[in-house]
Amino acid sequence: MREANQRADFEAAVLPHLDAAYNLARWLLSDENDAKDVVQDAYLRAFRFFDSFRGGDSRGWLLTIVRNACYTSLRKARPDELRVSFDEESHYREAGGTSPEADLLRNATAQALKDALERLPVGLREAIVLRELEGLSYAEIAAVADIPIGTVMSRLSRSRKRLQESLRASNRKEV
Repeated sequence: MREANQRADFEAAVLPHLDAAYNLARWLLSDENDAKDVVQDAYLRAFRFFDSFRGGDSRGWLLTIVRNACYTSLRKARPDELRVSFDEESHYREAGGTSPEADLLRNATAQALKDALERLPVGLREAIVLRELEGLSYAEIAAVADIPIGTVMSRLSRSRKRLQESLRASNRKEV
């Protein structure tokens, strides 16, 4: 009876977040099949350790497990993708005119944005996906990624600037 209750509790708490889990894995791994495998493994881990879940934000708890599973997969298969380079020039360059968000909305096509996102290093891509696609707060991102809020803000800023630069470059190529 206890196992049936635990399974029902797990399904109620965690299954509604399957799309978010897959979305995060797909963006971090850049491969649909790898993402499906990692999400399946993450759900098995989540079920195995569900008794350690103390209630609260099951979405954040699950996304943390998915994130960790993605990074484990990347460390094994593609360790170079885990490095986030710091481009001092673009980090400190003043934004000219409009904001990156306004430029994205005005200039980007869905495919150009997808391509630009996939070119970001995994750490920067993770931050922007969790914030802009999954709608997590800075505090939630910090908890999922196990990093300080200041690092979340820095990664989001760098991600947005790189996206803006990438989209501007692709717009120039099209013209």
